[in-house]
Parts: sequence; C-alpha cells; structure tokens
Amino acid sequence: MKSRVRGQVAAAISSLLGLIGIGTVVFRLLEDWTWIQAFYFSVVTLSTVGYGDLHPTSDGTRLFAAFFILAGVGVVLASLTVIGASLLSRREEHILRRREDKTDAE
Repeated sequence: MKSRVRGQVAAAISSLLGLIGIGTVVFRLLEDWTWIQAFYFSVVTLSTVGYGDLHPTSDGTRLFAAFFILAGVGVVLASLTVIGASLLSRREEHILRRREDKTDAE
C-alpha cells in the first residue's frame, strides 16, 4: 500500500517538474526570455497567479500559453491533491499510532 502511494506522489512531483520544465524551455525559446524569466512565467501561469509583469508577445506564444494553462492547471491541481492527501494520511497514521501507544501505556 505504501509503495503505491509513494509511486503516486513520485508521479505527481514528476508531472509538476516536467510541466514546469516544458513551459520554461518553450517560453525561453518563443519569447527569448532569460531562463529565470521563463521559469517564473511558467510557475506564475500554472499557479494561476498571473501577475502580468511578463506576458506573451507573439501569437505563437499566446497559443502555447492557452493550451499550457488548460492542460497545466488540471495537472497541478491533481498533483497537489495527491501530495496533500498523502501528507494528511501520514499525519493521521502518526496521530492514531500515538493514541494507540498512549492507550497501551495506561
């Protein structure tokens, strides 16, 4: 059971990193931004923050950004759900173990 959850968390983290990596490379090439700017724009876009300090300037980049947002936001939400559920499950197990240990000690 734990190995399945670990696999899901690893897949979620890999998906997030892969998506950010793809966005960074594509925005770097299409907009001629620095690597930091492209990474920043990818993270801001996927997190739906959208500060507006950087924005696509060509139709190609706008088209990529539209599909990047549509696909990426879903992947980010699913990934964060898997990671969050795993963390909450571990915390719950820890609390239950402490409760059992306390009951056994009495």
